[in-house]
Amino acid sequence: MGIVYITGKVTGPKGSREVKFLVDSGAHFTLLPELVWKKIGIMPKRSMTFEMADGTEMIRNLSECHIEILDDEIHTRVVLGQKGDAALLGVITLEQLALVLNPFKRELKPMKLMMA
Repeated sequence: MGIVYITGKVTGPKGSREVKFLVDSGAHFTLLPELVWKKIGIMPKRSMTFEMADGTEMIRNLSECHIEILDDEIHTRVVLGQKGDAALLGVITLEQLALVLNPFKRELKPMKLMMA
């Protein structure tokens, strides 16, 4: 597997910022770095405990924002990062945008949708 980055725009009550996201197919939620969510005016709504790959647990606040990626846009839940946290694009946001990660070609592709 390879590392995949994508640039998107996030918007909150106080404005917008472009963010370079690491596409993380192992992360449920999208994570915004602390400087980004504070500048666009997002406020915490609740907190959750997350288990890291090594088994340690971290508590992070959650909120919501508007996000634009690859000519599509949605309103999505986000984790509010703390100092040192990197921007991640999680699978819930990818699914909301009907995108899937092709790890072999290192790109995002439209999801094959079925009405069955």
